[in-house]
Amino acid sequence: MRELRFTQVDVFSAVPLGGNPVAVVHDADDLTAGQMQRFAAWTNLSETTFLLRPTTPEADYRVRIFTTRGELPFAGHPTLGSARAWAEAGGTPRRPGVIVQECGAGPVEVRCTGSALAFAAPPLTRRGPLAPDLLARVLEGLGVGAGDVVASSHLVNGPEWVVVRLADAAGVLRLVPDPGPLAGLAVGVVGAHPEGHEAAVEVRAFVGEGATFVEDPVTGSLNAAIGQWLSDLPDRYVAAQGGAVGRAGRVRVEREGGRVWVGGDTEVVLRGTAAF
Repeated sequence: MRELRFTQVDVFSAVPLGGNPVAVVHDADDLTAGQMQRFAAWTNLSETTFLLRPTTPEADYRVRIFTTRGELPFAGHPTLGSARAWAEAGGTPRRPGVIVQECGAGPVEVRCTGSALAFAAPPLTRRGPLAPDLLARVLEGLGVGAGDVVASSHLVNGPEWVVVRLADAAGVLRLVPDPGPLAGLAVGVVGAHPEGHEAAVEVRAFVGEGATFVEDPVTGSLNAAIGQWLSDLPDRYVAAQGGAVGRAGRVRVEREGGRVWVGGDTEVVLRGTAAF
């Protein structure tokens, strides 16, 4: 049995334990995919990441991202948590102030300002309207009518999101979804807060994997996709997420030079070793 450095990072909240945690295992080059998957299932977090040596000269490190059931090419809060853990472990980026992460979706830039990090959103690989039968299934699962929906779309940037925009944030917060119709889907919901609220929008994410159905507390990939989809939002805005599950997530989204940056606060909560 060997021990590897382990870090657990809370992402997207300035409130202690108010964000979304990610487990990070360092120096994981010698682990097999099976070992990674078993450990990710054991942590029982939405994602666990493994840091490895990069395979491309522009990257500072490579990451593999696992849910409890499988591997993802990209995910948002694991990207920020991995970058924070890598830097805290002594990593020095090749470019000052910018960490370049290699992952299944390709290189991802992460800007660093102290504990606040932001990643450059990968391009959407799919974007388009939902088929009528899928939209009807999603609306049934959310418990809303067609008249409550302002817009809907597939938004794929690694995770395959089915996203619905409601008229307002109050409608998003009232949702009590039915897991049955949503089984096997990753469903995002967004609605605008009234003017003067600290956040421009409220976001919720519901993920069905096999027999399990969960609400993700704060979701970087979904907020990245929404920032690329909803062009009527300000070029700089804050999205609130997690209030329905007792969290205080705040995601900062910024459009700059044709790119969308998604960021927030990060805080290391646990440091230690993991045995394999």
